[in-house]
Amino acid sequence: MAEPLTLTGSAPSFEGWTCPLPLRDSPTIVMGHGGGGAMSGELVEHVFLPSFADASLAQLADSAVLDVAGSRLAFSTDSFVVRPLFFPGGSIGDLAVNGTVNDLAMSGARALFLSAAFILEEGTDVTRIGAVAQRMGEAAARAGVRIVTGDTKVVESGHGDGVYVNTAGIGMVPAGVDIRPDRAEPGDVVIVSGDIGMHGIAVMSVREGLEFGTEVVSDCQPLGDLVATMLAVTRDLHVLRDPTRGGVATSLNEIARASGVGISLDERSLPIPEVVANACAFLGLDPLQVANEGKLLAFVPRARADEVLAAMRDHPAGAGATIIGECVESHPGMVSARTGFGASRVVDLPIGEQLPRIC
Repeated sequence: MAEPLTLTGSAPSFEGWTCPLPLRDSPTIVMGHGGGGAMSGELVEHVFLPSFADASLAQLADSAVLDVAGSRLAFSTDSFVVRPLFFPGGSIGDLAVNGTVNDLAMSGARALFLSAAFILEEGTDVTRIGAVAQRMGEAAARAGVRIVTGDTKVVESGHGDGVYVNTAGIGMVPAGVDIRPDRAEPGDVVIVSGDIGMHGIAVMSVREGLEFGTEVVSDCQPLGDLVATMLAVTRDLHVLRDPTRGGVATSLNEIARASGVGISLDERSLPIPEVVANACAFLGLDPLQVANEGKLLAFVPRARADEVLAAMRDHPAGAGATIIGECVESHPGMVSARTGFGASRVVDLPIGEQLPRIC
């Protein structure tokens, strides 16, 4: 049996905590706008999409797939503001590489090149910046991607948390691959590649000085090779998504709405580690809304689901893959879960972010 949930060491300080779920009609930017939930979606829908008016952007996929000179390129960008900069299982440097590589992989692309831009705070120890850069270089080597261009800016002391990082990536999409958020169909099987919630709890544990009887380690890792393994089984994967900010709940709701299908989950099948379940119970969090940085959701035609699942389980990044649900015709645009008591509940989109600044 796992050790009981306990707090050890000095008592955590709750000074400075802010509510991540403010009123949604706020006239100013609040932390909830950066959480990947409903507030983030409203900001994108009402501010950015009308200003940019591009068909590729409007798909709201993890990366844009563009036809360029007879080839199909995937292009993505992401910014990283995680606090603290180093945490069990990763760092802001690992996130900066893996986050963008994984966004490209969710369109089926093999990542080729990254850019890296750094916003540094005056007074930050140069050795700390060097450690971040070293972790980025090591992560790029593991992911098989090259960092080929970049930029550096410095802001005054007190205007940053040491370092923020932005990465953009380019990858190639193989012929015959068409993976989009709106391709989910009734009958598709929903697979998750392993345990969920580890990253968000790992970051929270070190940020707030909480201990849960055992170390919680982030799942931060690249997923490009796992996706290539899945595509070797069938190129007819309908949807892929890495459930980062807002967790599994946000990703599933976005896919349900984009495709116009209902998604039905079996709550007993959700791979929630005991330490995550205990931590969420203690903190009042929903594990389905906790961020992941090394897991993917796959929507696969039922006829190929067993083969894809077996291939995933043979890969280190998908060893814990499991089927968690299916797409249905009923309740289109909504996600529901069958509980262990035989009832059903709605799995809604979070408003803001339970755990701000986790990526």
